Amino acid sequence: MQIEPKKFKSPPKRFQPRGLSVLYEDHDLLVVDKVSGLKTMGAEADLEDTAYSRLNDYVRKGVVKSKNRVYILNRLEKDTSGILVAAKNEQARDYLLKEWPKFKRMFCAVIHGILLEKEGVITSYLAENRIYKMYTVEDPKKGKMARTVYNVVRESREYSFLELELVTDLKNQVRVQFSDMGHPVAGDKIYGDKEKGIKKLGLHALSITLSHPYTREEMTFAAPIPGYLESLIARR
Repeated sequence: MQIEPKKFKSPPKRFQPRGLSVLYEDHDLLVVDKVSGLKTMGAEADLEDTAYSRLNDYVRKGVVKSKNRVYILNRLEKDTSGILVAAKNEQARDYLLKEWPKFKRMFCAVIHGILLEKEGVITSYLAENRIYKMYTVEDPKKGKMARTVYNVVRESREYSFLELELVTDLKNQVRVQFSDMGHPVAGDKIYGDKEKGIKKLGLHALSITLSHPYTREEMTFAAPIPGYLESLIARR
């Protein structure tokens, strides 16, 4: 019999996993804010230092033989900061996986240049090559559909600050789409220019609205916009 969810009080910062701020936790759900530069998961599972391994250590509370574990639902790229959602049991995982496409996922990004259209929807088809790099294909049969809704919030001489809704959730979706438009995400060393002076990727998972796996209550979680994104758009 499953225990009625009860929100845990967030532990003091010194007891939270490094690079991960706990935003919400109960018996079924764990939502954290991940820093840029921390890989979400790796091929070696617990043997590699990732958000996954740190969260498993956190829920096991130092008990090596503990069967407690997490199931991460959204694999943020290493250089993307923001909301990570994890289930704490298989029932919660299965429900969240099934319902995931219905949840509202918001990001923010700093991109190069000024967009002529201040809001819109980008639809493209993406595929992955042999070195795991995503690229756009013209033939829908050769790729998966990627759709992003964008809105320009602020502009400077060199950059635009965008709010994004990910209708689909493909690997590197935002980075490929804006690179194709000639406006790569700031600090993107894979799909953009290897520019100097910007050490972090200008992409942040801002919020998610989901239904709780046990109560089915609609819940929204938000991760504060990192200071380096704010300063980037402010100083240029």
